Amino acid sequence: MDANSLHANYRLWQRFQRQEQLGREHQAALRKLADTGAMASRVTEAYRSMADRAAKEGASYRTVFQRQRDNGDNFACEGWLFVRRVLAEGGTTRVRATLFETFTLEDGDITPSAESPKKVTLDIYDELLVQKTMKLGCRIDRQDDECDTRFITFLDSVRGDLRQYL
Repeated sequence: MDANSLHANYRLWQRFQRQEQLGREHQAALRKLADTGAMASRVTEAYRSMADRAAKEGASYRTVFQRQRDNGDNFACEGWLFVRRVLAEGGTTRVRATLFETFTLEDGDITPSAESPKKVTLDIYDELLVQKTMKLGCRIDRQDDECDTRFITFLDSVRGDLRQYL
């Protein structure tokens, strides 16, 4: 095995390690959200706060979500969300945002650039969680691409340098 293929295999192993860590983090965040019993109204207020801070300071928030592949497998992806607007109309809450993907299994680490932002629309809604007991929880899915689901956006992970790419 030559040095180039050895380095390529090592980088691929690192990408799979990162994917595994991101998947565990996403599952833990989903469990924590379910355990707190957060309702869509409370999560909507958090997104409104993000939109306000984005407008004033250019803040983007770290988000982790699931992407379903063509074969049905779900893998966690990571990105930064610049929340532009929160719209509540007729019982439906939609979030208009710009997503900068920073990690996918296929691409590995992705550096944000002027070509990387994607305009997305997220739906926030309550869901019935049936495990050992029944309780209500909240779910955030991408409305304009059904492959991207279960967004978890972290209020404590903020950066302000992505506004230049919008």
